[in-house]
Amino acid sequence: MRRSQQFHAIAVISGLLLSGIEPLLALPSPEDKPEEVLRTEIITGARSPIDGRPLSAAEYAELQTEIATAPPGRPQVSVKVRRTINLLRIRRFIKTILPFVPIK
Repeated sequence: MRRSQQFHAIAVISGLLLSGIEPLLALPSPEDKPEEVLRTEIITGARSPIDGRPLSAAEYAELQTEIATAPPGRPQVSVKVRRTINLLRIRRFIKTILPFVPIK
């Protein structure tokens, strides 16, 4: 057999084998809930938008009110982080003016 005939034979055989598996792949898993059921469920648990830890519904509502009533302005960061940010801004400014000077 030539190479192209071998390839076609392998393709036909693999197609026949996969066609027997295909109906199994089309069905959802038995533990998968239908979308209609999921839409009607009431979600009683949530995750914190700050650190991602699991919260109850009451804790989530309390956190949302704290976030909403927080005073507007800059977020509080440590002095070390603020200093590092300022140094990075100065470095970026120097690189725009003097791009050929290596700054480490």
